[in-house]
Amino acid sequence: MEQTIAIVDYGAGNLQSVKKALDFIGVSSVITKDAGQIRDAGAVILPGVGSFADAMASMHASGLTDTVLEAAHSGRPFLGICLGLQLLFEASEESPGVVGLGVLKGEIRRIPQQDGLKVPHIGWNSLAILQPDGIFQGIPQEAYVYFVHSYYLKAERQEEVAARTQYGVRIDAAVQRGRLCATQFHPEKSGRVGLQILRNFAAMCEEDA
Repeated sequence: MEQTIAIVDYGAGNLQSVKKALDFIGVSSVITKDAGQIRDAGAVILPGVGSFADAMASMHASGLTDTVLEAAHSGRPFLGICLGLQLLFEASEESPGVVGLGVLKGEIRRIPQQDGLKVPHIGWNSLAILQPDGIFQGIPQEAYVYFVHSYYLKAERQEEVAARTQYGVRIDAAVQRGRLCATQFHPEKSGRVGLQILRNFAAMCEEDA
């Protein structure tokens, strides 16, 4: 039985590009703000664009905060993308006083201004892959992926860091804890490498089919 991936529509996500990428690789998905549909899905994707504060406000307004937390803790495959990664942590320098989901431990910091480096960081950067399994199964070292961000993760638990990149500072670009995954980069905008990452995520879902 084919499992469907729920793309959470809480009012602050880049939803259509994720859906189109999953459609392209033949993976069943649905954009939804229905809590029951998210709970019943084989896997969940949490996208995110905009500011940390606005995204958390949108999530609370949508009534989906508890549903997303439940999904992240459920053991089902879960993928946070870009701001969706940052929201899994407790707080961000971008929005002092705003409480994130707190699923993972670490700091979300602003990329420092340095000569020759523009902020936001927009463009392709290579990955140093630390966990060559899960979403990075078959992805070569130094594979290039696409970033758009001004803030970055410094994870507290380095054993959860799946990939890093460098942009003036060392950036924890992806995390994996079991089947809970998140990427600072956009797999849906990262060409063949990104599509393979999404295939790998979908394969986690198929393990339960």
